[in-house]
Amino acid sequence: MERRQFLLGTLSAVAAASPFVAKAASLELLQPGKLLVATEGTFAPFSMRTPSGQLDGLEMRVAGEIARRLGLQYEPVIVKFDSLLIGLMADQYDMTSASMDITEARQKQVAFADGWLESGARVITRKDTGIATPADLKGRNVGAVAASSFGKLAEEHGGNLKSYKAAADAMQDLAGGNLDAVINDAVAGNYAIRTRKLPFVMLDAPLSVIQKGMAIKKGKPNLHAAVNKALGDMIADGTYEKLLTPLIGYSPAPKNPIRTSAV
Repeated sequence: MERRQFLLGTLSAVAAASPFVAKAASLELLQPGKLLVATEGTFAPFSMRTPSGQLDGLEMRVAGEIARRLGLQYEPVIVKFDSLLIGLMADQYDMTSASMDITEARQKQVAFADGWLESGARVITRKDTGIATPADLKGRNVGAVAASSFGKLAEEHGGNLKSYKAAADAMQDLAGGNLDAVINDAVAGNYAIRTRKLPFVMLDAPLSVIQKGMAIKKGKPNLHAAVNKALGDMIADGTYEKLLTPLIGYSPAPKNPIRTSAV
């Protein structure tokens, strides 16, 4: 009995001295001490490769800071967008960070952490297509990433949808004249046009205003709560803005984050 009390006392002292140890032990992680996070790795400025080959981007910086605050090793896992939720449900990683819109349909499948970025869908086109409003997409060839909400918007506006594995491929086809327009995220589209000096224009009228979310498998309330706290704290203390502003020039944090139940 005395030995048991001694051991319990020792463990309590260690947890008190190292709060990260106590947190990490109860986070429903697939691998102790690691936060496995799925990303595309090809959707700038959300995720991309630096000239030296290192992963960087908005989501990488936010997910990496979340892991740091939880005392975990951040482990990116490269996955195609249309397989993200399939892999999550099959326990191939703990969460996703890829640029995924929070929708009602997806909220029925997974538990999103609080919305971490606000953006929206926009039409990108060449100056010679005559497309000036979303209504002009009717009957035109429109590209979008497979399994994204952008493809549905293209069809809703009467476009002939062509799906792509990566947004960069769609943009390349637009430049080559194989597409009349691309529907893409406003942040990503603006970043690509500005940094790559592409001969495109982005229509002013948004097709949607959305928030991006990091998906977590339902039934992991501790991980869900811990990620939300880390995210909220980094926004409140200014770290979020310091990490993301150098890439896109402003802080895209939602004023009223969408919240999803962990159940």
